[in-house]
Amino acid sequence: MTKTSVSLNTTSFIGSTKRETVSRNSWVPNTDMFVTDGSLVIKVELAGMKREDLELSIDGQILIISGKRPDGCRAGKCTFQIMEINYGTFERELPVPPEFDISKAQAAYQNGFLRIDIPRAPSSKRTISVSEE
Repeated sequence: MTKTSVSLNTTSFIGSTKRETVSRNSWVPNTDMFVTDGSLVIKVELAGMKREDLELSIDGQILIISGKRPDGCRAGKCTFQIMEINYGTFERELPVPPEFDISKAQAAYQNGFLRIDIPRAPSSKRTISVSEE
């Protein structure tokens, strides 16, 4: 059981209005997002994919996960009785709440699941002392 890291490209596009769209030739992977004591965890089901077929990027507080699952298993001509597995390109855009520091996200791909951990941002609260005049 080995863990493989996935690099996270941190780029920002000012004024971007792109949002999730799904065309006939794309699909959206099953995704869980939950909060633990110290971080936001995103888990994406991507069975049958290679790490190098995945791309992660950041647009402000939006995490963008994209890639392509190749269909290398089908015979040239076949008639499906059931087809429930999605192939081809996908893109998933997930808004990350501002209390999490997306620039410190870490990702790992293992056993068909991509897991992204985003730590809580340090609190910006501070006290201000009042002096006597």
